[in-house]
Amino acid sequence: MKVLWNEKIVDESEVKIDLEDRGYQFGDGIYEVIRIYDGYMYMEKEHLDRLWVSAEKIRMTLPFTREELSQRLHRLAKEVGLDNARVYFQVTRGTAKPRLHDFPDPKEVQPVLMADIQPASRPAAKQNIGIRAGIVEDKRWLHCDIKSISLLGNILALDEAQQKGYDEAVLVRDGNVTEASASNLWMVKDGIIYTHPDSNLILPGIAKIKIRELTKALGIELREETFTEKELLTADECFKTSSVAEVMPIVEINDHKIGDGMPGKVTKKVLEAYIEAVNLAVQAHRDEK
Repeated sequence: MKVLWNEKIVDESEVKIDLEDRGYQFGDGIYEVIRIYDGYMYMEKEHLDRLWVSAEKIRMTLPFTREELSQRLHRLAKEVGLDNARVYFQVTRGTAKPRLHDFPDPKEVQPVLMADIQPASRPAAKQNIGIRAGIVEDKRWLHCDIKSISLLGNILALDEAQQKGYDEAVLVRDGNVTEASASNLWMVKDGIIYTHPDSNLILPGIAKIKIRELTKALGIELREETFTEKELLTADECFKTSSVAEVMPIVEINDHKIGDGMPGKVTKKVLEAYIEAVNLAVQAHRDEK
């Protein structure tokens, strides 16, 4: 498989990670995942913007411009040749010796870029029937707004839910719902959509940006404010969003049915609008060619 390694496209077997790469030893790095539809990288600009925000928050100077990174990702996509896929790319701070917790002098370390592309498709079957989730205490750190490659907290939360037979974890901190294990969480009550406001407690999702636009166009009221676990369990509908999951209905939480236990009307409207937005963006891209 071909991958991007810094500025080169190479076979995966050619990639060599230094033992003292800070990403390998400390999880000192950031990442993004872009969904590719029919050869088009959806919301690419927003993903790159967020990468730069994450880099600034961890005081990492990226050794390329947005344009250069975009060109590299598109070269890789052309080489791999998958029309429907997801591109994962990460940047670690690079190799610093000796191993110290201190940030190395930026002049003495070179960040390492890696990207790979894997097949991806719309999870239509699950979107049609919804998924089951379990409540898990949010024990992660307080920099959840940084898209860090250090994801052990998220992984442990998801595993805790899956060990109980659920598909997903709904994270709760101090009684308030924050997000899911790798996506933003939303509930619907009396026709109004609620989601946790952007803060250090959640990741500012790229799909969330699109949902803001879509709900406004649909005339659906959206309130970005905290809500409790109890309020979630009495909601009419619930769903999660991410670039890969798109809009995913959650129909059961802690063995308690949400609404009638089926994807709700508002959720379906948002999902349909999201799919339409993707299709329009893909068509616009084709028209530009």
